[in-house]
Amino acid sequence: MYAVVGCPECSSLWVVKGRPETSQCPTCGQTRAYEKRKQFVTTDDPDHAREVRASMLAARQGHGDAFAELDSFAQLDDRIEDAGIDDETYLEASGVDSDEVDAAADRATEGEGSGGPSRKETVLAALREHDAPDEATIVEYAEERGVPPEYARRALDKLVRAGRVSESGGEYRPL
Repeated sequence: MYAVVGCPECSSLWVVKGRPETSQCPTCGQTRAYEKRKQFVTTDDPDHAREVRASMLAARQGHGDAFAELDSFAQLDDRIEDAGIDDETYLEASGVDSDEVDAAADRATEGEGSGGPSRKETVLAALREHDAPDEATIVEYAEERGVPPEYARRALDKLVRAGRVSESGGEYRPL
């Protein structure tokens, strides 16, 4: 089950999967009992929940008519596979061995040869070890463990965009 819920403090909208006891607003960090959250729609289809949320955000910004002309998320997902060329084809056409790129990526993210945690795992460990750390604390923690500061910052940004970490007021929390 998926529900589009809202925050009474900052008016943020997000999709919650299942029926957790509490939910935390990804924007302002307010934690509240799930049952007390305003549920705008409840559905078994995650695409439907995403579309309702997107429609509500578009309407808020005065773009409801433009949003209505777009294809559904499912149709857009299907079409994206056909758009452009895949990474392997691009790399090969550029004269880069895609197998070598894959191997290098595996070594970088899985910590091959070091026997220790990957760089990404180190950034996640910094989030777990500190209570609501800021970017500088996370970068310092990671740098002490051999992770380049630029990588730590990029990984943190990607984790926020992927919804695995929330950022509010410069403080980060794993979700």
